[in-house]
Amino acid sequence: MTQVRVLIADDESIIRLDLREMLSGLGYAVVGEAGDGATAVRLARELKPDVVVMDVKMPEMDGIDAARAISDERIAPVLLLTAFSQQDLARRASEAGVAGYLVKPFGETDLVPAIEVAIARFKDLRSVEKEATDLRDALETRKTVERAKGLLMKASGLTEDEAFRRIQKLSMNSRKSMREVAEAIVLTHDASRA
Repeated sequence: MTQVRVLIADDESIIRLDLREMLSGLGYAVVGEAGDGATAVRLARELKPDVVVMDVKMPEMDGIDAARAISDERIAPVLLLTAFSQQDLARRASEAGVAGYLVKPFGETDLVPAIEVAIARFKDLRSVEKEATDLRDALETRKTVERAKGLLMKASGLTEDEAFRRIQKLSMNSRKSMREVAEAIVLTHDASRA
């Protein structure tokens, strides 16, 4: 099993050192450290860690804004650390797409499950997003094929099954997807009417 790659971001160097030692001792690979949110975002883009463990209160860009940037770009899950358990911070963190939230002080027994849950939630989110994209693509393909079938039926007097088989045969013969063939049929029809 490969080591989980972690990026640490905290404005206090002693906290970063403690986190690095704790994470390394737990078998995680600390691949980078940042002292502010802007650097954390830059390092996340460069290093593509498996998880980002970040403090909320940091200079230049706070942890929540940095988490939003990292989450929006789907780089890695973010586990926020804070000494504050205020509801507005938790709400902002949730809205920013944070995968986990730990209130200081915490120990190894708190950190490991929080990291593992954050990674699992991130993988689940990516899976759902891929599924949604695949469904959108399938729907677009179906709509395009249906339109092309209708055009073939009207232009060539084919039945629906015959039109579908023609698109299917053109797809196999040209080694192109049915969507590409259907798009070509639609495009040819639209160009002939222009």
